[in-house]
Amino acid sequence: MAKFATNTRRSEHYGQLQRVVDSVFADGGKFVRRLDVVVTAESFDLPDDLDEIIALLPPGTYTRQRLCDQLNSAIGGHAWGQVYGTVE
Repeated sequence: MAKFATNTRRSEHYGQLQRVVDSVFADGGKFVRRLDVVVTAESFDLPDDLDEIIALLPPGTYTRQRLCDQLNSAIGGHAWGQVYGTVE
């Protein structure tokens, strides 16, 4: 019986999206633009999987909660929560 890889092992990049979220809200602002998130994420040199999650953000302005909801939805949709972690 062949064993199939599953998304249960933590990546070395686990928690990187949390660092992106923390960074874009570091100045205490209440809102960020999608472009701010994209540029910040690019500076973290994320793996392709996480770049894909960032690219799925719709254009707009985000509160921290809305940004986290959007990112967590995409992470969950790809079943990458255990691999890369969720954000808050």
